[in-house]
Amino acid sequence: MRKIRPVVVLSPDVMNARLHTVMIAPLTSRGFAAPFRVPCRFENNDGQIALDHLRAVDKARLVRSLGRLDGVTARTVLSVLAEMFSL
Repeated sequence: MRKIRPVVVLSPDVMNARLHTVMIAPLTSRGFAAPFRVPCRFENNDGQIALDHLRAVDKARLVRSLGRLDGVTARTVLSVLAEMFSL
């Protein structure tokens, strides 16, 4: 549980600037195909953004920024989140 793991910060910058926490989804290199897992490629590794494991973490736990998602993947994440939380 103490390992450093890559995550995608999902909360907007305006929210992140005001709070001590950020909303994240972990990146995983293993797993299973599912509608709530978004495939991605980062640092030459194929993986998934696990939107079924959303959580809030203290910003102090974030070690460093590794980069940004490409536009297509970012839009897919937003689309899947909208579908997950639609009423």
